[in-house]
Amino acid sequence: MKNITYIFSKNIYGSLLMTLLASSSIQAQNPAPARAQVRPITLMGATIHVGNGQVISNGAISFDNGIITAVGATADVKLAGTEVIEVKGMHIFPGIISLNTTVGLQEVASVRATLDFSEVGEINPHIRSLVAYDTDSEVIPTLRANGIVVSQAVPQGGIISGTSSAFYTDGWNWEDAVLKKDDGVWINWPPFLANTFNAEDFSFSIKRNEKRQAVIDELRQTFRDARAYAETENPKTVNVRMEAMKGILNGTGNLYIRAGYAKDIIESIGLAKEFGIKKVVIVGGNEAFKVTGFLKDNKIPVILNPTHRLPGSPDENVYLPYELPGILHKAGVKVAIAYADEWWRTRNLAFMAGTSSGFSEVTPEEALQFVTKNAAEILGADRLVGTLEKGKHASLIVSEGDILDMRGNNVKMIYIKGGKVNLDDKQKRLYQKYKEKYQAK
Repeated sequence: MKNITYIFSKNIYGSLLMTLLASSSIQAQNPAPARAQVRPITLMGATIHVGNGQVISNGAISFDNGIITAVGATADVKLAGTEVIEVKGMHIFPGIISLNTTVGLQEVASVRATLDFSEVGEINPHIRSLVAYDTDSEVIPTLRANGIVVSQAVPQGGIISGTSSAFYTDGWNWEDAVLKKDDGVWINWPPFLANTFNAEDFSFSIKRNEKRQAVIDELRQTFRDARAYAETENPKTVNVRMEAMKGILNGTGNLYIRAGYAKDIIESIGLAKEFGIKKVVIVGGNEAFKVTGFLKDNKIPVILNPTHRLPGSPDENVYLPYELPGILHKAGVKVAIAYADEWWRTRNLAFMAGTSSGFSEVTPEEALQFVTKNAAEILGADRLVGTLEKGKHASLIVSEGDILDMRGNNVKMIYIKGGKVNLDDKQKRLYQKYKEKYQAK
């Protein structure tokens, strides 16, 4: 019996050791996070795109201890005591901010163990993406190399999905990477129209959503309960679901509402106003162009779905998705663009902003704000990121050309809080591997 036990234990421990070694080798493929800045740095000679519409030719930007200390023309920035890095002919941009994504919560769609973006149940405001965020994701470096510096990890599913947080795309763990904790609660507004699938002929049809009112009633009751709980001083029993709703009721957090149809946008904002919720963000907003006046009057920002897509209906202008950010911006609505649940394509986020400039009346500098300044303001993190201004985090991109254009987007350096980030990633390693393989033949 001893021999059998010994062999069995040996096999188990051997298997565990091999699993750990294999897992360690996978983890080691990602580059180590940047080290903290140890000396003042000045980047000299680049064209600086501040992010607020201002462009500085032959500019310089200095930063120390991860904080920007000066931005301006080369002649106006003092260089004494700084490490000067010449970047003449290049362009410096604020780090791109990716909102409404499952990056860090989702790795391989076909492997259930790597999916951590949805919880069981319908009412889950207490589910926090904060503690689920995986800094070891191999997707993150591929995004970072294309200029994504901040990523908002967002839970999915249910009626109330959970609470999001924003992270830098560099860090050993979520504690290192987090930029803004628990920035808001996400709800899925029931659409006025619903798609139905016919399994017999594999066809789709659109009809009125018969379950819509029941979901709205449940949402309204949840908000009633949350308000009553928030008004109770020192409750005897802590309700974690209701505790998570306090932020949106007292104005410290956003209420993100996923809504696409114009009717849904108006009704969902009406429900939020009914409960005195001050910070409302519409997410999706495919028909936001129909209610621009309403959105502007109520000061409601919009995070748009991916704009590199087909129109929402056969009657729409084929270029409407490309034009939509510009239409909202020109109407006075604060707008940001996101890749939503297409986490693997988020690296192309800057190109969607570039497309919006090409197909509407917004300038490239205005389009840049859709993925920098506006996104930071929606998050409530604009004191730290979004533009290149004195006192903000030194989180920036150095590119050979225009990051909004795939022909110019060639990122050479990225600094996150003053630390220079390693731009290696799995895609680059695979490219080099197979380049060498086929060149050898």
